[in-house]
Amino acid sequence: MLKCASFFAGVGGIDFGFEDVCKTIYANEFDEKARTTFEYNFDLTVDGRDIRDVKAEDVPDVDIILGGFPCQAFSVAGYREGFQDKKGRGDLFFELARIIEAKKPKIVFLENVKNLVGHDNGNTFRVILDTLQDLGYTVKYQVLNGMTYGNVPQNRERIYIIGFLDKEVAQKFMFPQSIPLEKSIKDIIDHDEMDSSLFYTEKKCNFYDLLEEAMTKTDTLYQWRRKYVRENKSNVCPTLTANMGTGGHNVPLIKTHKGIRKLSPKECFLFQGFPEKFQLPEMAKSHLYKQAGNSVVVPVVRRIAEEIKKAM
Repeated sequence: MLKCASFFAGVGGIDFGFEDVCKTIYANEFDEKARTTFEYNFDLTVDGRDIRDVKAEDVPDVDIILGGFPCQAFSVAGYREGFQDKKGRGDLFFELARIIEAKKPKIVFLENVKNLVGHDNGNTFRVILDTLQDLGYTVKYQVLNGMTYGNVPQNRERIYIIGFLDKEVAQKFMFPQSIPLEKSIKDIIDHDEMDSSLFYTEKKCNFYDLLEEAMTKTDTLYQWRRKYVRENKSNVCPTLTANMGTGGHNVPLIKTHKGIRKLSPKECFLFQGFPEKFQLPEMAKSHLYKQAGNSVVVPVVRRIAEEIKKAM
């Protein structure tokens, strides 16, 4: 089996997607809580250092490097600062490039927000493509939506960038075709969920009346938008974001026969297409929501991984 190294590994969503193609033998993740969740699900100790402190020789030789490099610097939600990001997140791509240059894996797989393409009039994306090409990779990329390519009822568009060291393999590779969405919200929602901390009540919520008035259906999701309730008309989950973990009312809402509540962390991961075997460790829900919002749509990654395997 092929071997892979996973950077900005999060809770291992990309690794789950690649599990039939390669075994993750090294993972790096700076966020302590995400590391805990990763290690809870994989038999691997995650390197918790800042990637800037990771020397190339610390990383084992691998066939594939996976990287969902931080998207806050490039996303609408993160104010699109890109490579100029004040928190130093934009330059992390170059740290990854440094390791790719030294390791020369056969395949590089990157995932990011779709805004990466248009950020700074396309300059940011061009720098990423040029960097990979300068390192000898033939690059293919496409924006894919979880609901049209992963049979997951969440509207989530992401760009997938794949670099191939072998030109012939690159020529054989094709991104997967779209597939019908057969899963619906009702396949994911647990209508027997009883956790009282998830439920909104008149006592706990000063806009409960507005929620009660607007939330009439049990087969769709809603969002509280500062002053009004927005129903998701497309009958899929709206894009889950990392700021679900900052508290407030960023987690989508559902009406069940037990009342009005927000999605549970487990449901958020299921809306990302995580396998049923995925386990959540005991930790504050805020961390789990952030992790779910930062993650990938696993079935989309799995379908791309299958195509990479075919091409190789």
